[in-house]
Amino acid sequence: MDVEIVPTRKITILGLDKRSVANIAWCAATYGVNRLYWIGGYVMCLEVYEKSFEHEIKNRELPISQICYAEFPKYEKIYEIDKSFQIPLINVSDMKLFQEILAAIQKHEKQKETKPKDA
Repeated sequence: MDVEIVPTRKITILGLDKRSVANIAWCAATYGVNRLYWIGGYVMCLEVYEKSFEHEIKNRELPISQICYAEFPKYEKIYEIDKSFQIPLINVSDMKLFQEILAAIQKHEKQKETKPKDA
């Protein structure tokens, strides 16, 4: 038996938006997303289409259509959208893929902060 570990070598994020937690949760709920991800004080919602997974398997590159994120300092297992609806938060702090995504988001935020405003 041959076992080979072949990690994804590239992630491409096509859309990235910082939003409020409430807006992310409501959007996820109405769009049919059944979980959000928590890592390092942030909550994220990822929109990844089936074709993206096919592309990843073939090319080891994962295109992510959209990531919405918000600061969310303390991890909770469940986020209550309203009294009748809750969405699970998955703690992905120990997953390399999400660590790399968070690092890219934080780098992007810093670049936006230091970018000079057009006059």
